[in-house]
Parts: sequence; C-alpha cells; structure tokens
Amino acid sequence: MTRESRNSSTHSRRSFSRGLLASGAVAAVGGSALAAGAPAAQAAPARSAAIRRAGKGGATRRMKMYVEKLPDGRMGYGLEKGKATVPGPLIELVEGDTLHVEFENTMDVAASLHPHGVDYDIASDGTRMNKSHVEPGGKRTYTWRTHAPGRRKDGTWRPGSAGYWHYHDHVVGTDHGTGGIRNGLYGPVVVRREGDILPDPDRQFTIVFNDMTINNLDKGPDFEATVGDRIEIIMITHGEYYHTFHMHAHRWADNRTGMLAGPDDTSPVIDNKITGPGDSFGFQILAGEGSGAGAWMYHCHVQSHSDMGMAGLLLVAKPDGTVPGHDDHG
Repeated sequence: MTRESRNSSTHSRRSFSRGLLASGAVAAVGGSALAAGAPAAQAAPARSAAIRRAGKGGATRRMKMYVEKLPDGRMGYGLEKGKATVPGPLIELVEGDTLHVEFENTMDVAASLHPHGVDYDIASDGTRMNKSHVEPGGKRTYTWRTHAPGRRKDGTWRPGSAGYWHYHDHVVGTDHGTGGIRNGLYGPVVVRREGDILPDPDRQFTIVFNDMTINNLDKGPDFEATVGDRIEIIMITHGEYYHTFHMHAHRWADNRTGMLAGPDDTSPVIDNKITGPGDSFGFQILAGEGSGAGAWMYHCHVQSHSDMGMAGLLLVAKPDGTVPGHDDHG
C-alpha cells in the first residue's frame, strides 16, 4: 500500500469520527459546536491556542458498518461497501452516548463485531457461542452503550467508559476470530469524558501491532504532521506476541488521556510501553515539542521485531512543509 493510499484511508476513517462527535465537541474559545467537516487551522500557534474539548454525552447515534474481503487477501471493516480499510474506521463517543451499529456481512464466511470497553447485552457480544454473529450476506444491529463514573448503591464507585478501546471480529477462522484478526478485522474506539481535550482534525493515527506487522503491512506506515499539531496516537496490540511501543523524541503520561492534569500529577511520564495481545492505550502529544521537525521513528523496541519491519515514521514538518533530513525509510 502506498503512502498516498494510506493517507486517503486515514482521512476517510476520520470523517466518520468527527461527524459522530459533532454534537458533543465544543471549542474552548467561544463554546461553539464543532462542525463535522471543520478544517485544521494552518498555523501552529492558532491550533495550540484554540483547544477543543469534548462536550456533553447522552446522544443516541447510528452508523452502518460493512465487513468485506480485500483484493490483497486481507479483510476489513468499512463505512461504505467497497471501501473497507485496515485498521477499520475510528469510532468516537462521549460518555453517556449510545451507538447502534447496523452491521452487514458481505463475505462468504460468518463474521462479527466484538467491542472492548463499552457496555452491551448478550445480543451484541459478537460471538458464535451466543449466536450474536452474522452469517454470510446477513445483517445485525449491535448496540453499544457508554456511561460516566458514578456511585453504586453500595457506596463504591463505578469507573466510566472513557478510554482508548477497540473492536474486532470474533468468528472468522475460529470461535475466537483468530483468522479475522490476523487478516485485518480490527479497529479503534475512543470514548471521551466531557471536557477531554480533543486532537487537531485529521491528526489521529491508529497503530496496531498485529503479530509481527504494523497495521498488517510489511513495514510500518508513516504518519504526517506539522510542528505544533496536537496529535493523538491510538495503539492496539493483537496476535501472539508481546511488544514494546516506543516513540522517538516525544513523551506522554501513562494514564487515561496521556496528559498531565497539573504540576502535581504523579502519573509516570514515559516514551516506551509494554503492550500485549488485546491491549490498547492512547495519548496526545504536540508534534515536535522540545525536539522540532524531523523524521521521528516509532517502533517495537524488541530488537528482533523492529529489525523485521515493526517500525515507521512520524514525519513532523516545518511550517513550510519540509522535513529536515528525511529520506523514505526502507
């Protein structure tokens, strides 16, 4: 897959998530609703000054999702027939939202949609064991619910749904979806808490360590930004192996958002995190903060894994669009 095609699929995935959050996301400056197609500002100072935050949850939303085979032997989820991607579309919600996913299986094998991190009943589990999968040519509506933190009747606190999660197939190949996941049937879910800081539009990047690949590619994809962009990384792991995710020249807090809440926040600040099959986490960074423009590597820090292709680049450009010292990595 070329960089151009990767960028194209990245933008198509984001178009849904921005629309999904449109009624719940507000700008800190002025408090106006965020338009689904709002373009990113051009100058880094303007982007950093107008911090956008997630609005109030509680909406009921609907979307269509298709699962299909891709020409190169992979499988993918998509928002339109013929436009499936690996990873699948990014889904964003705010605590309190309910999402109905109208799921259609266009393949010749049974498939499903199984989520992590959200609330659902047995009919939306997405497994063959409770008949919540979808046979070839069939359709099914999966319902996901989210909730804010709250006190239980016994006085203990129930955690909220906010976090970096994911969805995947649980049927193809085996009753655990091993064949589906290996072939690309996975995607990201982000649940915000009201007031959470939002990244710049089109600056959300999903990185999936799947066995010994990144996003089922022979080498890790490159992602592009400009110095000062607020970037969000959604990191997911699948397959048989444990990995370590490392980002060059950038750090984040090891907590729910990846950001410190203040000067006394004791969350560890890291640039390397061990991650195993089924794990997911995420964080936001300002591109090039403290380091400037450049071709900054991200990779698995298990040496043999990075040597076998588990590495890519975060290409942070100057405002004029140039990336100092960059040659396409091989």
